[in-house]
Amino acid sequence: MSRLAALNASWLRLLAWAERRLPALTRLRAKEPLPIRLDRRRIYVVPTWFGLVFAAMLLIMSIGALNYYNNPALLLTAVLGSTSVLSMLIAFRALDGLSLERVQSGTCHAGDPLPLELVFAAGSRLRNGLRVEIGDVAAVFAALPDEPLRATLALPTQRRGLLAVPRICLWTRWPYGLFRAWSWLNPQIEALVYPRPEDTAVPLPQSGREAQRSVAQPLGEEFGALREYRARDPLRAIAWKASARHDRLLVREPEQLTGEDYVLDFDALSALDLEARIARLTRWVLMAEERRTPYTLLLPGQRLGPDLGSAHRQRCLRALALL
Repeated sequence: MSRLAALNASWLRLLAWAERRLPALTRLRAKEPLPIRLDRRRIYVVPTWFGLVFAAMLLIMSIGALNYYNNPALLLTAVLGSTSVLSMLIAFRALDGLSLERVQSGTCHAGDPLPLELVFAAGSRLRNGLRVEIGDVAAVFAALPDEPLRATLALPTQRRGLLAVPRICLWTRWPYGLFRAWSWLNPQIEALVYPRPEDTAVPLPQSGREAQRSVAQPLGEEFGALREYRARDPLRAIAWKASARHDRLLVREPEQLTGEDYVLDFDALSALDLEARIARLTRWVLMAEERRTPYTLLLPGQRLGPDLGSAHRQRCLRALALL
């Protein structure tokens, strides 16, 4: 088993060398806009080690059948040979016609895995045993006819900023593992990686004081911090238990924050280097959000806030990531 694994690793290294050296396999290195459709000019098929051993076995069987004039053995060799050739066509057709429609990236901080979702259009053909790889990250999936195909991977990240999605290898050994069909996709997509927050939770700056909470109470409201549901209210604001008790939809009244906001000033951290400043500001942004305290982020040439909420947090983290 270890010898077979070593042969397989050598074969993969040989393919990687050929892919780097041969112009026919390297012409698709340039970034491509979506959607990316696979056709016969982009799909490559080679026998696997198992396929080569199987071919050698068929050759020995055919020589033995011809030498001993054994027609049943010769017929069996022909059937197995035709089946193996047919499997090459099946492997090719598993990739032919696939189209990469969308690449959706999630959010993460530097050092955490970045969730990446690939959405393919499979067409009217059943496709089994498909694998997608980005570097050392891989996923296995199958596609039903006329249904979108989704594959989710977690890309490793090391630093903040824009991360260009690397080349994607889509391949299969379906159905018998005799042939490997693959193709490269290089979408023109960039994902944003937020800065990694400082490990030590340094207290927020004393440029402002924590806002005091007050709850807006509409006149005539008998349920304290609850009010009647309105058409534009988000579903997450509905108080389901209270609504069940009173047989009508009730919504939690959002808290209103009063008082001074925190000022997170980039220039005030002059004793730290650039990355240390960004890490501390990232930690402060997250801490201010946890405390539900409005805050202002001051960066060179930018002033964000005062504000609060997920949209403001994303704007601040994006500005820090691109600084």
